[in-house]
Amino acid sequence: MAFIPLRMNAVHKMVQNVCSTTLLKRPMAYKSSISLETLYPNSSLKLTTPTFSSDSKEKFSGFIPMDKLDITYSASSGPGGQNVNKVHTKVDLRFKVDEADWIHPDIRAKMMELYGNKLSKEGYLILRSDMTRSQQLNLADCLQKLRNMIRDASVTKRQPAPETEERIRQRHLKAARMRVSIKREESARRAMKRAPTVVDL
Repeated sequence: MAFIPLRMNAVHKMVQNVCSTTLLKRPMAYKSSISLETLYPNSSLKLTTPTFSSDSKEKFSGFIPMDKLDITYSASSGPGGQNVNKVHTKVDLRFKVDEADWIHPDIRAKMMELYGNKLSKEGYLILRSDMTRSQQLNLADCLQKLRNMIRDASVTKRQPAPETEERIRQRHLKAARMRVSIKREESARRAMKRAPTVVDL
């Protein structure tokens, strides 16, 4: 087989064709192997409320309907690199407590009592989160705060029995008498250590 020399223009065209076909096959941007598109190829980040049937026996099951909340996103404050002014990751979650029909009326009344100072003039309970640079994680943080507030309001404090109250009162009275006794003993001990006073006649 004889070697056929090629001109520089022909070699240059061959290299250019190979490079162009290689670049067309390669993706233009780097995608991590753990990106959302790879892990969940058929999913989207659109928030939807799944169908849920609540149990009538329990007052709050942890389910929060997303369509009953007013959620807004804004730019986070503080350092965050190049994305801080481009991506709106700060989450503001608000809803009217007195109009929240998805919360049990007893819990609603307790929330008005516990968090009345956190309500706006219009009656909105506002929760904010910008602890991360992820919009979804900040939203999850707001929802978890709301769940904790609802669960705290749903807990009813048990009233102690009259016998228990009397026992606690006797214990406090005994402790107060013990404190007074210890103070008197210390006062007497200090008085004994003092030198006697000499009275000139």
